[in-house]
Parts: sequence; structure tokens; C-alpha cells
Amino acid sequence: MSLIRDLKIAVRHLSKSPGFTTTAVLMLALGIGATTAIFSIVEGVLLRPLPFPHPDRLMVVADIIQGADVGGNDEAGVTVPDIRNYTRDTHSFASLGGYQQTGYELSGVGDPAQVYAARMSGGVFPALGVQPLLGRVFTQQEDDQHQLAAVLSYSTWQSRFHGDREILGKKILLDRKPYVVIGVMPRDFEFPLVAGHLNQSELWTPFSFTEQELASSSSANWSYSMVGRLKDGVTAEQALSDAGRVAAETVRNYPAFMAGFSIKPVVRPLHEETVEQARPLVRTLFLAVFVVLLIACANLAGLLLVRAIRRQREVAVRLALGVRAAMLLRQAILESLVLSVSGGVIGLALAAAALKVGLKLLPETLPRINEIGLDWQVVAFALGLAVLTGVICGLAPAFAAIRTSVNDTLKEGGRTGSSGGGHARLRSSLVVAEIAIALVLLAASGLLLRSFEKMRAVDLGYRPDHTLVATYGLPREHYSTQAAVDGFNVELLRRLQALPGVTRAGLTEFLPASGNNSNSAFLAEGYRSLKPGDIDLATSAGVVGDYFEAMGIPLLRGRLLTPADKQGGQLVVIVNRKLAEQSWPGQDPIGKRLRIGTPTMQTPWATVVGEVADVKEESPDVPSKQQFYMPVVQETALAGTLAPPGSLSGNGGFIALRTATPPEQMENLLRATVRAIDPQLPLTQVQTMEHAISETEAPRKFNTALISSFAATAVLLAILGIYSVIAFSVALRIQEIAIRMALGSQRAGIVRLVLISGAKLAVAGCALGLIGALAASRLMGSFLFGVSAMDPLVLSLAAILVLLLALAATLLPARRAAATDPMRALRAG
Repeated sequence: MSLIRDLKIAVRHLSKSPGFTTTAVLMLALGIGATTAIFSIVEGVLLRPLPFPHPDRLMVVADIIQGADVGGNDEAGVTVPDIRNYTRDTHSFASLGGYQQTGYELSGVGDPAQVYAARMSGGVFPALGVQPLLGRVFTQQEDDQHQLAAVLSYSTWQSRFHGDREILGKKILLDRKPYVVIGVMPRDFEFPLVAGHLNQSELWTPFSFTEQELASSSSANWSYSMVGRLKDGVTAEQALSDAGRVAAETVRNYPAFMAGFSIKPVVRPLHEETVEQARPLVRTLFLAVFVVLLIACANLAGLLLVRAIRRQREVAVRLALGVRAAMLLRQAILESLVLSVSGGVIGLALAAAALKVGLKLLPETLPRINEIGLDWQVVAFALGLAVLTGVICGLAPAFAAIRTSVNDTLKEGGRTGSSGGGHARLRSSLVVAEIAIALVLLAASGLLLRSFEKMRAVDLGYRPDHTLVATYGLPREHYSTQAAVDGFNVELLRRLQALPGVTRAGLTEFLPASGNNSNSAFLAEGYRSLKPGDIDLATSAGVVGDYFEAMGIPLLRGRLLTPADKQGGQLVVIVNRKLAEQSWPGQDPIGKRLRIGTPTMQTPWATVVGEVADVKEESPDVPSKQQFYMPVVQETALAGTLAPPGSLSGNGGFIALRTATPPEQMENLLRATVRAIDPQLPLTQVQTMEHAISETEAPRKFNTALISSFAATAVLLAILGIYSVIAFSVALRIQEIAIRMALGSQRAGIVRLVLISGAKLAVAGCALGLIGALAASRLMGSFLFGVSAMDPLVLSLAAILVLLLALAATLLPARRAAATDPMRALRAG
């Protein structure tokens, strides 16, 4: 009961100061709300276990190809022989299987659409351990027997089949083949766990390896993945040793053309692979927002300290009347808790609103976005944070209050003049810390803004303006021969070239900023790598029509591909500058030769007929790779013995149009042209090239915008802090200022006196902030492009801006002090 009585007293005291209470609550609501919103991302992406039973037992299995730089963490995926051998011969997994993301043309239900899907062997579903909502999942036997079965995601079942509970046993057309729906997965099931919103699988089908995939010529295709569940009592290290034994046997059985290849396996947690790319970003965001919360707490502590000083006489009277200091301490902390918990509750509402709007703005590099939200762990974090904030922020003012000297305070009779050196130093220290922290965030924001500007200025190697692109895929059931594929491509280009407003049209198997890439081993004539056993890798792309002109890729030497480069003719390729300079440094690449594969592979030589600029394949801040281009009609011949029997070239990829009109206006014409040739063929990702590039820039843009908003908030809070301290200091010194003016001090001198006191705090804060910014440079380095983390221009401008804003915040109390009426102030004292 005493606690409830004390709470009522605390609320009554705070209600007597509505301005103070509102300011403190809103300030904390902003800090706690922002921290909670970011923590919900941290919890959903990094901390929350994967949505599978015993997720710590789930492991990914991959290969590292010795001597091949595949980028990233050096993991190259697995091959079809790997999937079969690891599944059959390892003994560490209760269940193990392979999978591959793919796309299908879904028809027979509404308008034809291209859907994302995953092909999986029979061991994947048992490894994940999630039971279907309806029906069942496919078995390894159905996979081996090439059964055409499909399991739907919950969202696809709802959106495309309207939640039909009689869906089991019905047939759908995937790439125009009839598949039987045998199951529907639960609402929260997602696999593979890909980043972002866009590429989540809508259905799953048995792997059912094709003849081409099983051919020995496909043994060097590392485009597959594996996941497995460890047996009870088996560690990841034991599983790695087990997989190493199988990998060694796999290498011994490689076909002759792979004699130079050597692999070592990787076994690591699925959760680690899922969050690997997102971890640095999320941690940095949480650190930044936590800094904002620290500034809000410092401001609250400062406000509470000012309030305690103003109530010194009241506290002295209560102490004189026999009230115990412990009771006063408890009352002060309770008032702080009322403020912080109120701020926490409002902060939760702000966080919920921010997440509702902000989830759509999150970059596609974040995985598990659908799992981000205000669950009970996040709510508990917010309320716990509010309580902790209230206790910490209330301690210093509370102790300052109970240390009041009863005799001195009562003798002063309430006159203002000094609040004690200790109190003044504490208030000043809080403000200096706020300014320092704000400067660190402001410098980080400036570095990110400059980095983003540098990235936008990078030469992409092509012109994205007036370019429209789209993705298409020809179903093998309908386009089963190379002649059928070539016929479609030729007719499509003919019709596109005839469209009004189209200046150039081309097709390609690889498009910049599309998120896909293809590493092909190649051998340049006359070039020897620095280390024996190293493998040269390049991005390869088959093209049709005027692809280079459509994309605005400049020709540096030689010529572009022409219709004369046809099947049965001289094999030709076009290389980019990086490949030319690395393979034939200081030489003209025109007339040189290269071939696909490694020295042990039997593939024909192709002649280099042109050199083009380096094309940025991903975000502009990612280094360019070696690249070569070939005519689609010559791909099979260039692959030589590596070409699987029955393989097709050019049966899917990207359309690129250069337009004289705004490219957005051509989208409907492009779709209509494709429908006129094949009414069931859907186009996906129809967009301007500028929009595609903006998607690759989104992560850096998101980082910059969020850190900048945190920096702006931090600077605002710091300015409010310095204003409150100077304003209170002026109020305490009002009699001193009146005496100075009565003795002849000019108003300009009073303004200068106050500005100097504010400037001292600002200079001290900026000095500490610059030291902090230098200390944080290592953390910032990984997020910058083309800018040093210790860029003197950014650090100088940030310090100058904070200093000017601090002086501006000091100016108002200074002018108010200069406007003091000396006679009235002295009489009031």
C-alpha cells in the first residue's frame, strides 16, 4: 500500500510541472521507441532461433574450391555428385538433402505467372522437421522416380488458390507440365531463407535430376546447396571430418577433365549462413540507436538534476521535519520511473508505427523480414529498458537531493545564486557527453553521405537511362529444341525492333544489377596464373541482337557481335577491359584466344573480336569482375565436351530495350509483344534499368538515411541539453548578472559572458567527440566507399556544425540575460 501511496504522490508532483513532465516523457519515448524498433530487427534477424525444431542442429554443407576466388566467404555451393555422395556416404546426419532455387511458369490458375520455387531432394523436409498444414511432403522415392509433385506455400495457397481446402490431388501446370499438389506448408514456413521480400519460394518440387545434370560434363557445376540435421550427440566438427572423407573420395572419382580440381567441405550452422551478411549492418544500427538513447537519458538526468536543485528548499524542510533520506531517495526514483515507464509505453506505440511503415523500406539484404515485429521478447525489452533508464537517470538527482544541507538551504531563504559546484559540474559533464556523442553520430552520417555520393559517381560501364529490362524463361515442355528457342528469340527481337520508340533491342543471359551471376572458369592463351593450380574465373554471358547498344556498353576496341557470328562459324568472344588487362597486360586483346574451362578440359578456342568497358554487375561499390560475352548460338560449341547432351542455349534470361521515349511508357507494349508470340509466357521484373540500380543501392541508402536520422535526433537532443543547462545557469546567476549591470557592464558584455560559458561546453564536447569519431573509425570502415573513416573534411565540418548549433542554443539564454532589469532582479533577491 505504501508503494501505491508513493506512486500517487510522484504522479501528483509531476502533474504540477506539466512542461517538464511532457518534455521528459516525449524525449524518452523518442529514445526508447527508436531503440525498440531497431531491437525488433536485431531480435527478428539475429537473435531469434530459426523457425524449425532444434534449429541449432541444422547445418549447411558446401565446398570450397582450392585455388578459385568465388568471392564472398569462398563457399562455392555443391555439385550434383556432392549431393548424391554426401547424402549416401556421410554418417553424421539424421537427414541430409540438396536444394536449388529456381523459377517456374505457373499456369492453369488465373493469368500465367512466373513464380519463385525450390527444387529439393527428399531429405530436406525431414531435416527441417516442419509438418505440412495440409497433406504431406514428397519422399526420396518420389524424387528418385521423377514424380511430378508440388507442395505449396501458405501464401500461395491463399492468394492463388483462395485457401481451397480441396486443393490436394489437383493438378497445376509448372512450365506447362502437370504437377499434383500433395501438400500445403504452415503460414510461417519459409525455405530457403533468402534475404528480402521478393525471392521467397512459393512452392517446392522434387529435385528429380535431369539427364543434363547427371551427365559427367555437369560435374563442375557448383550451383546447388545442401542442408542437414545432425544426429544427436554429433558435433559440427565431427560432421566436417565425416564430410571431408567423402569429399576426398569424390575428388578421386572426378572425370578426367576435372583433374586439376580439389575441394574441401564446409559444415556450419544454417543460422550463421542466414544472418552472415546482415550481422554487421544490424549491429551498427543498434549501436547507433543506443547512442541516441544514451543522449536522451543524459538529458533526462540533467532535467531531473535541475528539478532537484529547484526543490532544494522543499527537501530541506522535509528533512528538518524528520523525513528519512531513504524515503526521499525512494520518492525521487519513483518519479523518474513514472517518467521512464510512461515514455516506454509511448515509445512502444511509436516503435509499432515505425515498424508498420518501415518494414517496407528495409533493404533486400536482410533475411527473415517477415519475422520482424513486436513480440513478447521485444515488449519485455522495451519495458525493461524503460525501468532501467528510470532507475539510472534518477539515481544522481536523487542523491543530489538527499545531500542537501538543511541549515545552509534554510538560511538562504530560497535565494538563487549557486547550486553548488558539484551539481554544476555534473550538469556540464552530461552536456559535454551529449555533444561528444552527437558529434560521433553526425560524423558517421557525414561519412556515409559522402560515401553514397562517391558511389553514385562511379562509372557503371553502361548507360542506365532510357533502358527497359525484363526477365523471361521459356518452358522446356513447349520449347524442347534449340530451333524452337532460336525461333522465339529471333521473332521477339524482330517485333521489338519494329516498336515505335525502340532504338535498340537485345537479349542476354546475364544482366547487371539483377542479382544473378555466373562464374565460368576460362583459360587465356599465353597467360599463366601466378600460382600453380589457380583457376581464372569470369562472368560469362550469351547475348542475342543489339545487347551492347541497348545497354549503352561502350566498345573500346575491335567490333561488336553481328549476325555473321553464327552457329558453325568462327567461334568469337568479346572481353571486358579487366579480363584483357589481366590476361594480356599491355597488349591489344583483339585476335587473342581464350577457351572455357581449365587446362585439362577439352574445349575449343574462341577468338577475341572486341573489348568493352567493365560493367558493374552488382552495386556500384562492388569491384568489377572479369567478363566475356559470346553469341548464344555458339554457346554449345564453345562448351565443347562440357555441354550436357540435349542442353539448350538462350531459353531464358533478360530483355533489354533502349528507348527514345521514357522507358516506363514502353512496359505495356513489351508485354503485349511477348503475348502476341506466346500468350502464356509471363514476364517478370519489368522495370527501368535506373530502378534496378536503385535496388542495388538500397542497402547503402538505408544505412545512410537511418544513421543520418539518428544523428539529427542526437544533435537536437544535445542542443536541447546545452540550452537547458545554460538557461538554468543564467537563472541561478540572475542576481550576479544584475549586480554586474548595475556596476556598469554593457548588455553586449553579458551576452558575451553567457556565450563563452556555452562555448566552453561545446568546445570540450567537440574535442571528446572527435576523439570518439577516430576511435569509431574501425567500425565505420566496412560501410564506406571511396572515403576514409578519418576524412578531415567531414570531421571538421561536423565539429563546426555542432559548435555553431551549440552557440545558437546558447544565444537565447544569453539575450534573455542581457535583457534583465537590474533593479527588479535585485529587489526580487
